[in-house]
Amino acid sequence: MTLKQGTTAAGGPGAKNSPKQAGGRGTRLGPWPVVVLCLLIAAFSLLPLGFVVVATANTGWDSIVALVFRPRVGELLLNTVSLVLITVPLCVVIGVGGAWLIERTALTGHKAWAVLFAAPLAIPAFVNSYAWVSAIPSLGGIFGGVLISVLSYFPLVYIPVAAVLSRLDPALEQSAASLGLGPWKVFFRVVLPQLRLATAGGALLVSLHLLAEYGAFAMITFDTFTTAIYDQFRSTFNGAAANMLASVLVLFCLLLLLAESRARGSARYARVGAGVQASPGRLQLGLYQAPGQLGLLAVTGLALGVPLWHVGRWLIAGGGDIWKRDALVEALLHTLGYGLAGAVLTTVLAFPLAYLVVRHPGPVSKILEAVNYLSSSMPGIVVALALVTITVHNVPAIYQSSMVLVAAYALLFMPRALVNLRAGLAQVPHELDEAAQSLGKPPLLAFLRVTLRLSAPAAAGGAALVFLGIVNELTATLLLAPSGTRTLATQFWSLSSEIDYTGAAPYALLMIVLSAPMTYVLFVQSKKAAGQ
Repeated sequence: MTLKQGTTAAGGPGAKNSPKQAGGRGTRLGPWPVVVLCLLIAAFSLLPLGFVVVATANTGWDSIVALVFRPRVGELLLNTVSLVLITVPLCVVIGVGGAWLIERTALTGHKAWAVLFAAPLAIPAFVNSYAWVSAIPSLGGIFGGVLISVLSYFPLVYIPVAAVLSRLDPALEQSAASLGLGPWKVFFRVVLPQLRLATAGGALLVSLHLLAEYGAFAMITFDTFTTAIYDQFRSTFNGAAANMLASVLVLFCLLLLLAESRARGSARYARVGAGVQASPGRLQLGLYQAPGQLGLLAVTGLALGVPLWHVGRWLIAGGGDIWKRDALVEALLHTLGYGLAGAVLTTVLAFPLAYLVVRHPGPVSKILEAVNYLSSSMPGIVVALALVTITVHNVPAIYQSSMVLVAAYALLFMPRALVNLRAGLAQVPHELDEAAQSLGKPPLLAFLRVTLRLSAPAAAGGAALVFLGIVNELTATLLLAPSGTRTLATQFWSLSSEIDYTGAAPYALLMIVLSAPMTYVLFVQSKKAAGQ
C-alpha cells in the first residue's frame, strides 16, 4: 500500500503520533521521563569533551604555546597525519575493490570470500602487531604502522560498501551500458558515486581507530599522539603535557568528523519508481578470475594467515604448560564479566535515546544523538584521562573502580548499541502499542510487552557488538582497571611487553575466539540491512 504525504495507515489524513500514543505523558518532544533521561545521558556523554575544554582553559595561553608548539608535537603530528593519509586511501581501495569483486562479479566462491574478508576484524590490531613483530622483529616506522593498520581496519570499509553494492538498483547501470559506456566507465561514473556514503563512513571509522590505537603502534615503537599521551600520563600522572596532547588529538578528531560530513554531502540514493527492484547481475571475469582470486588470497593471507600462524607457532612452542596458569582463567573471567556488564549497561543507556529518535524525531532528538556520536568518537585515552581527572578531584572513592571502567566502556561503545536499537525500533509499528493500550493495557506495560519484546533481537545484536569492543579494548582498561584486575587484553599486553611471546599466545587466541562470533554477527547484520 502506498500512502500519500500527510496520511498514516492508522489515523487517516494528517494523523500524527501523539505523546500519549507513544507511551506515557509528555510533550511534543516525547514522554518527559524519556526526555530527561536522554538529557542526563547526553550530559554523561559530554564528560570527555568537557574535560578537554576545561583542561585547556585552566592551562593558560603561555603554557599552551610552550606545550603545543614544540618539536615533539610536530613529530607526533607528522606521524599521525602521515599514518591517516596513507592508511585510509589504501583501506578504501582494498575495501571497495574487494566488495566489488565479491558482490558484483562471478567470482568463484564469493560467499566464502564475503566472510573471509570481514574476518580480520576478529583479530585485535595489537595482536596483529604482535604477529608481525614475531615475523619481522625489525618492523617499525611509518611502513610498519601502515602495514598493520591496513590489514586490521580495511574490513571497516569493506562491510558497509559490500552491503550497499548488494542492494543497488541495477537499472542505472543498465541504462548507462545501453548508452555505450563500458564496464569500467559504468563503475566509475554510476556505481562509485552511489558508494560515497558508505565509503565516507568507513573511512571515518578507520581514521578514528587510527587516532585511538595504542598497543599496535607501541609494540613497533611508532609514536603517535595516543602512545605519547599514555607515556606522558604514566610519567607525570595527568600532567598538563598529557592534557594538551589530548586537546590536539580531540581537535584532530573533530576535523575528521567535519571532513567526513563534507565528503558525505547531502546527496541520497534511493529507488522511488514502481515495481520490484531487480537483483544486480554479476559481471563475468573471464581471464581476470585468477588475478581476482590471487588478490583476495594475498590480502586474507596477510590479514588472517600471518597472525593465526604466529599465534599457533607460539602456542606450540609453549607447550601445555602455558595453559596451566591461574592468571589465564582469571583474565578470561574478568573479560567476560566486564564485557557482559558493559554490554548490558551500554544497551540500557542507548535504548531511551533510540526510542526518542525513532518515535519522536525532531531537532532535539537529532542533537542528542549527534552529541552521543561526537563524544564516542573521542579516543579511549582521552575518555580515560577525563574519568581519571573527574574521579580523583571530585569522587576519589570510586577512582580505579569497576564502576568507572564500565562507565568508560559505555562512553566508548554506545553508538554500536544505538545504531542497532534505532534500526530495530524503526521496524516496530507504533500502532501495535496503540492497539495494546486500546485493549486496556497501561502505556508502560504495553511498551514492555510489545515494543521491548519485538526490539529484543536488535538489542542483542547491539550488545554483542559492544561486547566485541570491550574484549579488544586496551588503552582505557590499562588506565582505569582496578588494582589486581586482569583482562585478556591487559594480560596479553603485559606478557608481550616482557617479550614473553609464548605466554601471551593463549590470551591472543582467546581474544580471537571470543571476537569471531561477534564479527560474524556484524557481517550478518550488514547482509540483513541489504535485504539478503
